[in-house]
Amino acid sequence: MSNLMRFATATAVLGLTGACAMAPQGVGPETAALYDAAVASVGCEMRTEREYLAVELQTGMTREQTIQMGQFRMAAGAAEPTEGGGVRLTTGACA
Repeated sequence: MSNLMRFATATAVLGLTGACAMAPQGVGPETAALYDAAVASVGCEMRTEREYLAVELQTGMTREQTIQMGQFRMAAGAAEPTEGGGVRLTTGACA
């Protein structure tokens, strides 16, 4: 199984737990706003390694924090899961 496939599978499984997600520890409102802007800059969806890396670089978040923030945004109704385990923002610039 390729790394990208493992990543997509892990993200999908993590997405199922999104209803009980909390904002990542150490991530405040300013970083959350950076996350939204970064996801918007990659087309409002994070599906591939390239998109996740771009968001991580723009926000300074780790992969784990990026995934947790996606879960948090889904639980808050500000994002939705995509096929393959990604996340799509549905508010702000991505509405």
